[in-house]
Amino acid sequence: MASEHCVENATGHVYTGNAGAVHAAYSGPRQGKGPLRVQRETHKKLAASIRRLSRKQLTRKPAPGKWSIAEILAHLADTETVVAWRLRHILGNNGSPIQLYDQNVWAEAFDYVHRDSKESLEFFRVVRARNLALLKGLPKKPWENYGVHQERGKESVAGIVHLYAGHDLNHMAQVEKIVKQKS
Repeated sequence: MASEHCVENATGHVYTGNAGAVHAAYSGPRQGKGPLRVQRETHKKLAASIRRLSRKQLTRKPAPGKWSIAEILAHLADTETVVAWRLRHILGNNGSPIQLYDQNVWAEAFDYVHRDSKESLEFFRVVRARNLALLKGLPKKPWENYGVHQERGKESVAGIVHLYAGHDLNHMAQVEKIVKQKS
């Protein structure tokens, strides 16, 4: 099965296929912020970035094979659903397997190209708020609960939170880069 993550680092190098490299890229620096703070800020930053963009600007692909802002937002919404499930599954079933998914198959199957950006961002906001509320109420011990990812091995709740903070930063940087190219 294809790797579920692709990440572009600050120099523009895209990590794909190698789950270890992707995990390391996502787990790297988060601009000096804790992962929960990054996750709390993501929706507002994305909303501010796209506020004045037209549908045409939101759906413009920056290059062949690259996702548009609309596709990135649809991906973030669906990924947050995956995170919601994984967190709840792991918290209720410590040591359980983590199911893979192929983000490119989802993008095609769920027609990311034609998804409404504002609806995707709102869906992301609501599910993220529920995930953050869940995490806020957790005592220390459940943060150690883990699932077993088919490619990366053991992933604790704390590790997943760090991973997806990096995921947020990666996609926010992609959106900001596309916004700057709009003119």
